[in-house]
Amino acid sequence: MMRLGDNGPADARILCGFLGCDTRPFNPLVEALPPVLHLQGSSYRENSGLGYLINAARVESEGRRTGGEGVLARLGELLFVEAIRCHIEALGPEQTGWFAGLADRHVGQALNLLHGKPAADWTLDDLAKAVGLSRSTFAQRFTHLIGQPPMQYLTRWRMQLAAGLLASGSDPIARVAEAVGYDSEAAFNRAFRRTVGTPPAAWRQTQMSPQ
Repeated sequence: MMRLGDNGPADARILCGFLGCDTRPFNPLVEALPPVLHLQGSSYRENSGLGYLINAARVESEGRRTGGEGVLARLGELLFVEAIRCHIEALGPEQTGWFAGLADRHVGQALNLLHGKPAADWTLDDLAKAVGLSRSTFAQRFTHLIGQPPMQYLTRWRMQLAAGLLASGSDPIARVAEAVGYDSEAAFNRAFRRTVGTPPAAWRQTQMSPQ
């Protein structure tokens, strides 16, 4: 607790926290975040989801109950998700970027498909048909909002998943390749090196080496 000025009533209460995440080699959520995410007061009124979570975090941090650190860690994740949801809901129709893509009916559905089944044998035609648009309209809409074509986005997302598997496990590279949608280890190696800038084996060695 910090107190500034006279011993009058509190003018503001500041709740601070930290949330870590994996940013390499490609994290569309982190890349889409502005330097500062400012939510208007209406977003966290007491009876809103965000207001409830903020109050729960305050009570938990002040109570110092058993298991409080674990509860606060989960509340931190929920607060982040809810803040992002409020941010997306406040976006104007002229906005572009990953969050605008999530909010878009067609592009958001495509993103859900790509993230839900990244190893599937997706084609541009398959995605366009799944979201109810023509191939050209879908490709144009996706690229306009996300900033890159659908298949390029899929490749980068697969490499993000592969990087996590390489860094956290000991599965052979061929199995990692299969897990993210590549039948050929050689094709996976080429895609990983082209996207990440280093071969999969070298990436794994770097991540496992003491820092």
